[in-house]
Amino acid sequence: MSDLKDPRVLFAAERTLLAWNRTSIGLIAFGFVVERTGLLIRAIEQTSSRDSLHSSTFFLGMCFIILGAICAVVSSYQYAAILKTLTQAEFPEGYRPRWGLVVNIVVALLGLALVVALYAQ
Repeated sequence: MSDLKDPRVLFAAERTLLAWNRTSIGLIAFGFVVERTGLLIRAIEQTSSRDSLHSSTFFLGMCFIILGAICAVVSSYQYAAILKTLTQAEFPEGYRPRWGLVVNIVVALLGLALVVALYAQ
């Protein structure tokens, strides 16, 4: 339990959460690019001899997207745990610290929806 009675503790935790949010979004975007690279190479070459490349880029891309979604969920969990340790004096009046959690969970859900959409193609 924190005894600092200083809202800077809350804001530091929130900055950390948002840094992990950016990391999650970056991993999801990178995974999407890796997944689409196999399709691009296959379209340029106009051959099916590189199907193994397409399957490997598909698998790697999906791994990055899933890793991004996991990062969003784990960082949300850690932030929620930090919020439980803070006292009421550490929350500015009228401030809603849960918005960061909502954004991270939405990013995780959208990342998983992207995995499902790409797998269904």
